[in-house]
Amino acid sequence: MRLPLLRGALPCAALFVAVVCAAAARADETCQSPYLPKIVGQEDFLHVWTLGMEGVGDGSDKLVTIGVNPARPEYGKVVSSVSVGGRHEAHHGGFSDDRRMLWMGGLDDSMIYVFDVASDPAHPKLVKTIDDFVAKSGGAVGPHTFYALPGRMLISALSNATDGGGKTALVEYNNAGEFIRTIWMPEGAEYGYDLRVNADLNRMLTSSFTGRNNYMRPLGELMQDAEAMKRFGDTVVVWDFHTRKPLQTLAVPGAPLEIRWALQPQHHYAFTSSALTAKLWSILRKDDGTFEAVEIGTVGDPATIPLPVDISLSADDKHLFVSSFNDGTARVFDVSNPRQAKQVYEKKIGKQLNMVSQSWDGKRVYFTSSLLANWDKTGDQNEQFLKAFDWNGRELAPRFAIDFLAEKLGRPHIMNLGSESFYRGRVAAAP
Repeated sequence: MRLPLLRGALPCAALFVAVVCAAAARADETCQSPYLPKIVGQEDFLHVWTLGMEGVGDGSDKLVTIGVNPARPEYGKVVSSVSVGGRHEAHHGGFSDDRRMLWMGGLDDSMIYVFDVASDPAHPKLVKTIDDFVAKSGGAVGPHTFYALPGRMLISALSNATDGGGKTALVEYNNAGEFIRTIWMPEGAEYGYDLRVNADLNRMLTSSFTGRNNYMRPLGELMQDAEAMKRFGDTVVVWDFHTRKPLQTLAVPGAPLEIRWALQPQHHYAFTSSALTAKLWSILRKDDGTFEAVEIGTVGDPATIPLPVDISLSADDKHLFVSSFNDGTARVFDVSNPRQAKQVYEKKIGKQLNMVSQSWDGKRVYFTSSLLANWDKTGDQNEQFLKAFDWNGRELAPRFAIDFLAEKLGRPHIMNLGSESFYRGRVAAAP
């Protein structure tokens, strides 16, 4: 386990906490912030941010907690759910740097919900609602990635309040939910999506998607609109992390989405996938310290538009899981050579597929089905599930599945792993 090399004027207390926590524990899913303390061993819960569906249960967005520890009686069952009232296009979220609070966002109306997970990990409690994200940020819309920093939360947005297009920003809050600042995306690379930090290199990467006008439209309608389809991002931006200043804009055609930095300390590269072109890319550090974007592989048959939407990198940097929405398939690529991805496995997971998350030891892999409310399939193709698998390095073996429609929950999206043992002996969360 590497310790992040923290540069710049971080508070001494934050530096101490970050170093102690990083040294004391291991990661859960492998894409988390380097400033986030990690869970040791077997996870107990999955916290699943779920889109509400009209006519399904209470119809509201909700945080659903699932038991995933086979040694516990709630294994493979819904443990609890907390509705937030209404449908807000629940999408992504993440833990605060102390892992006590789980921040979750809505892409439609830019609402943010903060849940206390530490007090009772099996039954998270909604403790704060932020309803002025757009006003405070100066017009950023659609909070997407929630990325833990020491004492702060950095949020990438997708759109803006002026024209609903792709020009957008990064927005920073403190852990109390108070607005700090807005950093608008640079000229020529105005679109945003994901963000990821490599603390050792003092570098941050951001990717690019599309604005609210597009992501809230029905997918079939959108794909028939040639002009609208031109309004997708095609860049990855390299930033000086501590100054939050853009350094480079890299061309990555076809809407590069999730970013995953390599985890081994001498591996100075990251991966992303482009949704519209079904390509895998490496963002590689060169000898002079700058970065280059290199196409390294193809996901399925691009002519059929498999739509790769999420990726998950193993802790040893050898295998990249790629989930594609349209064909409902998970593929595994050998990325030991970061310049050449080689597919080594694939499995049909369902009729549609979105998020993939794996444990740090690589033995457990979880999938959910929903992409966006207006992009999900319809009729009998609209499966909504969480599925759990074991992975032995060669193939996936099913462990359990939860039908979110039969359970009257809605459309499951992002997953965050939780553990009761992580919080034992720690200071109680504030009421």
